[in-house]
Amino acid sequence: MQFLIPLLLLATLWTAFAKRVVHNWDITYVTTSRGFDQKPKLGIAVNRTFPLPVVRASKGDMLVLHVHNSLDVPTSLHAHGIFQNNTNYYDGAGMVTECSIAPGTDFTYEIPLNQAGTYWTHGHTAEQNFDGLRTPLIIDDPDEPYTYDGEYLFAFEDWSISTIGELKPLMDDVNLTEFRKKPLPLTLVNGASANYTPPMHFSPGKTYRIRLLAMQNMLMVEFSINQHTLDVIEVDGALTKRRPMQAVRINPGQRVSVLVRAKQSLASNYAYHVSVTHYFSPIPPGFVQPLYNGTVVYAEDAELAPVESILSEPFDEVSLESLDESPLLIPDRSLFLNATIGYSVQNVYKDTFNNVEFMEPLVPTMFSALTLGHRSLNPFMYGPQTNAHVLKHLEVVELLLYQTRDVPHPLHLHGHNFQVVARGLVNDTTGKYHREVKPGQSPVTRDTIFLINGEYAIVRFRADNPGIWMFHCHVAIHAVRGLMMVFVEALDVMQQRIKVPQSVVSQCRRQGIKTTGNVVGNMGYNIAGAPRSSDLLLVSPDGIIR
Repeated sequence: MQFLIPLLLLATLWTAFAKRVVHNWDITYVTTSRGFDQKPKLGIAVNRTFPLPVVRASKGDMLVLHVHNSLDVPTSLHAHGIFQNNTNYYDGAGMVTECSIAPGTDFTYEIPLNQAGTYWTHGHTAEQNFDGLRTPLIIDDPDEPYTYDGEYLFAFEDWSISTIGELKPLMDDVNLTEFRKKPLPLTLVNGASANYTPPMHFSPGKTYRIRLLAMQNMLMVEFSINQHTLDVIEVDGALTKRRPMQAVRINPGQRVSVLVRAKQSLASNYAYHVSVTHYFSPIPPGFVQPLYNGTVVYAEDAELAPVESILSEPFDEVSLESLDESPLLIPDRSLFLNATIGYSVQNVYKDTFNNVEFMEPLVPTMFSALTLGHRSLNPFMYGPQTNAHVLKHLEVVELLLYQTRDVPHPLHLHGHNFQVVARGLVNDTTGKYHREVKPGQSPVTRDTIFLINGEYAIVRFRADNPGIWMFHCHVAIHAVRGLMMVFVEALDVMQQRIKVPQSVVSQCRRQGIKTTGNVVGNMGYNIAGAPRSSDLLLVSPDGIIR
């Protein structure tokens, strides 16, 4: 005879016996230059200290973050890549899954860690990660299938001379006149200037795992080690079959782990390289892209092996395979999402999906979904500027992502990994650059995909995580200008499973934010007063396509 244990009871039992990994964080302002020779700016730190404490736990643990908000504005934390099954209210997306943490108040996140891999935690209200509110989240697997003898973490950040609040109004100038005068952001590695990258120490014959974590907003980073092969084993928290590469590229929001087999000899030390590309900012004439070098030390007195060339290699997800050999998903529906610019009649441009600029609702989308009954099936209820798409439970959703902007976009999906099925160039009429998974291949899964100008990608995921999940660009200046949207997933199951803690509701009440009703708090179809931008044009009013 089989005994069926209700899902919520299983979750309760899991919570009761999980090891609790507890951190006490006071989110504070700190005026700092982060060690660079430039004017200090107002950063956002934890316990008045940079870099923020690295969070490390094991699969099966409960991560507990006790947060006090010492800022004068709301704040929130998003565990990037963590699915938040049945804990959608801890996803940290301000005014989407919660009301954020009011200034001067306390809040506790309790996040079950049922995944393993390389993740990070960052501010998700007003893009506060741009100003420093970000740190690695490493989750060890007690049953790790790959073996290695040591481990290194490279967490990349960028540091701008301006805050995100100072940069945002400069984007209202369609010619970016003042924005172009700003210095390019500088690079941090593990919280310190990339000019001082620390050495790695290898022992002959040993194998090392190197975790590469892209917490930056406006840089592309490529990592390589002279005369060493990098075997990719993890992409965005999901394990892959080993794939040897000479260099690995990562973009904002992405993570990759590699295994490196040390040489047998102590005769030489070797250089490793961090190449930085400023894809996302205007490049001044004559600017040379930065290259930072560190040392892999085999012996303190050994000579450094000569570097004949610094290798570079495209990162081709389509050819990678998942370790779990999950089959290619067959889609039940397909959505077209064009990451493009829309121009207002005042010649101000917005970043959009399908020419819709995202604007925060007056009621968090999750509360609307939980309180509107059958009306929650209508995307209209969440407001036109939320750009909400309602998904059925367990349906397979295919996204055709289309990018014609003059700058790239790293696009991140909350609550899921997606299969990367195909990529190519929008204007390629011959199909020469089209790549897709082969028959019988188990596609790689990830949660952040990078599209350059003129590129498309096809990704698929199963709607198996009831909740409200954001999909957005991970370049902060693009996100604050509207390149965000939400998926409203499995409403019938969501309304049964998700029970919002009183602590989440209390934060809303402290700030006078309603927790029932549609986008403006009405229980019917009246959404008068909902946030709405002006209608956007595909070409600027002066007729110039920029």
